[in-house]
Amino acid sequence: MRKIFVIGLLAPLLALLAGCDTVSDMIVSNIPDMHEGEPSILVELSAQRAYLYEGGELVASSRISTGREGYDTPTGRFRVIKKDQDHRSSVYGYYADANGNCVMDNIDKRKDKMPPGCQFIGASMPFFLEFSPGYGLHAGYLPGFPASHGCVRMPYWKAREFFNTAEVGTRIVVKP
Repeated sequence: MRKIFVIGLLAPLLALLAGCDTVSDMIVSNIPDMHEGEPSILVELSAQRAYLYEGGELVASSRISTGREGYDTPTGRFRVIKKDQDHRSSVYGYYADANGNCVMDNIDKRKDKMPPGCQFIGASMPFFLEFSPGYGLHAGYLPGFPASHGCVRMPYWKAREFFNTAEVGTRIVVKP
């Protein structure tokens, strides 16, 4: 009932901002849900969408960007094995000089040699829900097509909503 009241108050604002995904994601993602039950997540690679369920009831959905060619997102049945709100990649990121200035961007530290006097800074992956070693759902850039190194990127507010609902052990199904 409370959620219906809040939506009623926000409806005019949402109608005005309907074309603005980021703002509407932020508003809708922060309306409290009154659902109970075990959370679960479904990722559909072909649709580039992720769905959040509580007790079998759909409570949120999100557009996503998954693994690009050569960096496939693994499919199958998984469980959240780790949550890290301020996660950074241990492989992808940039090299910075002693002052923290970017010297070389979009690097794979396994392939790109570090310039002398630099340090590796891992790419920021906020609200990381790891479901397979090295793969997870997290906030990130969404160009409208698969573009990641295999992770499932989501808008910031949706990643936060999924992160806050999921627990270690939450079921995640990734379908082709």
